[in-house]
Amino acid sequence: MHIPNSMLNGAICPVTAAVSVLIVGGVALAAAKVKEKPSGMRFGAVTAFIFSAQMLNYPIQHGTSGHLLGGVLAAALLGVPFGVLATALVLVIQTIIFSDGGMAVLGANILNMSVIGAGIGGLLFRSLSGKSDRNSMQHLSAIGLAGCSSVILAAFACSMELAIAGTITFSRVVGAMMGIHALIGIGEGLITVVVCHFFLSKSFNSASKWAVTLPVLSLAIMGAMLSPFVCSFPDGLEWISRKYQFFHESAPTFVSPLANYTISFIAHPIMSTALAGVMGMFIALLGGLAFAKMLNCKMWAISKKEF
Repeated sequence: MHIPNSMLNGAICPVTAAVSVLIVGGVALAAAKVKEKPSGMRFGAVTAFIFSAQMLNYPIQHGTSGHLLGGVLAAALLGVPFGVLATALVLVIQTIIFSDGGMAVLGANILNMSVIGAGIGGLLFRSLSGKSDRNSMQHLSAIGLAGCSSVILAAFACSMELAIAGTITFSRVVGAMMGIHALIGIGEGLITVVVCHFFLSKSFNSASKWAVTLPVLSLAIMGAMLSPFVCSFPDGLEWISRKYQFFHESAPTFVSPLANYTISFIAHPIMSTALAGVMGMFIALLGGLAFAKMLNCKMWAISKKEF
């Protein structure tokens, strides 16, 4: 659901950028004051995993694909404030390093996928799960429902932004966006339940510092290596933009070093994409560690608080 530069023009870009900066800045200040913080390695590992997972597209229907948004997943594993920050960091890395999305629309993408996806989606999960045990049916159902809802809410926000920008009328785009992203949301919910159930197991929350890190990083590296073999169909937004003919290729505002998840000097396409994905995963890990240090997260401390 990454909006490219060519789809949004006018005041909607600076407005969404300002709103996103204010909200994410406020969330960062709130996260820094939280007593029970996730460890720095946990924050970095989850950030790296979300980056890798977003590279894995799966088929939906009509030649369309979806990929994990990961907002509720991040909120469930890190807590809502840190979930918002982790997904925002992933979006910044994708835009600057890989030209996925665009600088002009970065604010809109953060608003849709981080603030709404992880923020509102995470709050919905927390409200639905209550104080239930993390292995209970209520807890898992809350994760699935919130994960599905986060995609639909983000798609609705995207529809409004496209309409405000004058790209396409709201009445034409909202039905198509809701329909295709409802199906993508089902996939999001199922994947989020499975991954969270695994990551929130006793082994993931054990006292061993490596038990927190290794399962996440192993899956992140695996996802990056498998990225060249995933579904090549356009995602929901791109499919709709082609159907209603408001998709236009545009030159990037600057040339990213690993544009389109490839390494320019490696001729083999599979190896190029796989290595770019692994490099991106480690960039996300290091960026997460640096950001966690800014938020005064201890490197290996494991919070006893459950989200």
